[in-house]
This record gives sequence, structure tokens and C-alpha cells, in this order.
Amino acid sequence: MECERGQTKWQFRQKSSFTAGNLAVRAVVNKVMENVDNSNGKPIIALGNGDPSKFSCFRISERAEDAIVSAVRSAKYNGYAFSAGMPCARSAIAEYLNKDLPYKLSPDDVYATIGCSQAIEILLSVLARPGANILLPRPGYPYYEARAALSKLEVRHFNLVPERGWEVDLDNVYALADENTVAMVIINPGNPCGNVLSYPHLKKIAETAKKLGIMVIADEVYDHLAFGSNPFVPMGVFGAIAPVITLGSISKRLVVPGWRLGWMVRNDPNGILKETKIAESIENFLNITVSPTTFIQGAFPHILENTRGRFSNKIIDVLRQTSDICYQKLEDIDCITCPHKPDGSMFVMVKLNLSYLEGITDCVDFCCKLAKEESVIILPGVAVGLKNWLRITFAIDPFSLNAGLDRMKSFCLRHAKLNQ
Repeated sequence: MECERGQTKWQFRQKSSFTAGNLAVRAVVNKVMENVDNSNGKPIIALGNGDPSKFSCFRISERAEDAIVSAVRSAKYNGYAFSAGMPCARSAIAEYLNKDLPYKLSPDDVYATIGCSQAIEILLSVLARPGANILLPRPGYPYYEARAALSKLEVRHFNLVPERGWEVDLDNVYALADENTVAMVIINPGNPCGNVLSYPHLKKIAETAKKLGIMVIADEVYDHLAFGSNPFVPMGVFGAIAPVITLGSISKRLVVPGWRLGWMVRNDPNGILKETKIAESIENFLNITVSPTTFIQGAFPHILENTRGRFSNKIIDVLRQTSDICYQKLEDIDCITCPHKPDGSMFVMVKLNLSYLEGITDCVDFCCKLAKEESVIILPGVAVGLKNWLRITFAIDPFSLNAGLDRMKSFCLRHAKLNQ
């Protein structure tokens, strides 16, 4: 992990300010929702954010809910938690991840966090050094830009290639990286793109990171939510090539974002993160921050046990069905191009062709007018780094998804140029 001049690569340069691309998704969605005209009599259909927990087809199993009740009533989890997480939770997370890895994680490699958002906050704060930069995907999840700005980290965006299933443009990564680059972030399965990266491509990413002397931050919040030709492969499989810090949570996989349990895990069989003091810095940071709710941690081993198999398969089956509906409906809208059928996570990115539309200036204008006229909420692509694209979630019940996309088609027909 050293550069040619013998300097370790764990420094960052100052990021100047926030931009449209690193506003919180929920803030952008709320701005779009302000345009809804309640007098039109149409119920709101939310296709803008990824929280399907209110729909019965995505509800967590009752046995998992019972595990929470039992943990509360046991009176074992009423005190303060360990800063890095309770031993039972850390062991359960390690066991959960180990089933997909060629080596074994120890509970000491695991840090429990308040959802994945706190894991991002801790890691970017720990890596903050004057003069260094971090590589983030475009399009991507804007929380990384927001946290980098607060930590005064320079952000450099590498491109994802829609024509290649949103693979990482590794030539672009090489062009952006320098002696001050410390890490690159990948999100797999992809938010906002709905892609699942293949084993060979993930290996190439690890080999690129090794050549550059950087680590990979693998955001795997949507782990195993894959229903296409590529199975989910954790980046940690390649931890012996380059060190990987995996971020995850129960929010999406178990569809309980309000339970706020996440993790940050060292996939580093060669011990590079210990040598560079990154592991020590993470542990020191955890001593000055808060921990996840204790009874959620206490219940977690039982939650995992009771959501394997049937529940997991049900969620994937629903997402497979709704992704098919979404792709087929979008293919029938002339001003929309979907370069890659979603095969993972809960989202799809589509390109907006403004030349087909009258009176629509950009993706933000499209989303605001769609909200006003049809009460359908989608996320403008500028929020995730691509202007005049749209991010649409299909993590919604099939009836509402069909209705929302039918309204979107009606909107596009109403605003279509007559000469098209």
C-alpha cells in the first residue's frame, strides 16, 4: 500500500462545496413532492426512493418481529452497547458473510453501525487526510459526496458504462488516480443502476486497486438481491488481491430500513489495513460515537435465522416480477431509453430524450411536472450524477407500479412533440 516515493496513500484534498449531485436523495424527492397538486384526485405513487417496507408483499417475517419482542422482554439489552457492537451481533454478521468467502472473517473484523449511513460517515471521516482524494462512481449514491464534503475530501468521479451493464470504466479509474488517491467505492448490486457486477469484472476492479495501491470500499447494502444472469459475488472474495472494506445493513435485504443496523467489515487477509493503522483509526472513532440499538443487535442472530430461505426467496421473486413490469412498461415510452434491464437491487436508470417532448427543459422539470400532473414521484438523474436521466424504483407492489408507469406514459404522450 505504498507509492513509488515511499509515501502511504491515505491523504485527501479539500472538497470545495456541495453540488446538486450530492444532495440527499430524500431532500430531492421532497422537493419534487412539493409540486403535487392534491386537487387532481390522484393518489401519490412514490417511485422515487427505495423504501418498500409499507407494502405487504415486502413485509418482514413475523418470526423476525418476534425475535425483537423477545430481545426487549429478556431485559438483557437495556444497557450501553460495546462501541464496536455486541459480540453476538458481530459474530452473526461474520457468520453471515463467511458463507460467501474463501477465507474466514473473525468477529473482530466486524464493526456494527447505525445503518450503512453511519458506516459511510465513520469510514470517510477516518480516511480524511489533507491532500488526498477518493474515487466515486457516476452515477452513484450521493451520500458519499455529502460526507466527503463535510470531511473535506476531494471527490473524483469515474464513469459507469451503461452499454456494458453499468460496468466500471477502469481506464477512467486509471486516468483519475494519482499518488494521493486512497480508495475507490463500488456499489454492487447497483444503486442507482440496478446492475449486478460479474465475477471477472470484480476481479479486474481488485487488480486495478492493487496496481494503484488503494483499497476498495464495497457498498453491498443490496447484497444477494440479484435476479438476473449474474449472481451476487461479494467484493470481499478478492480481499487477498487488494484490501476491501465491506459496508452493509439489514435495511434493504430484510426490508426494514427503520431498524437501523448496519456494518463495516475488514476483508483483509493480508493485514494491510492494520499495518496502515486504518483499523485502529476506525476503532478509535467508534469510541467517540453512538452504537446501534442494543435490542436490535441482540435479536439479530435470530432475525438472520428466521429470514433465510423462504423469506429471502419471496423478496427476490417480487423484485424479479416488478423489475420485469418496469422494464416492459418503460420500453413502451418513446422518450425513455433503458440501456440495461435491471437485474439487481431496487432501481433502474433510464435516459430521458428531451427532443421527443414539448415544454420540458431537463430531468428536474420533467419530474416536477410529472408530480404536479400525475402525482407520480421519481428521482431526477442529476441527483445521482447524470443530467437528463431518471432513477425509478420498482420496489413497490405490482398494482401501484403498473398504475404509476401508465400515468408516466400518459404524461409523456401529453407532452410529446407533434412531429415525432
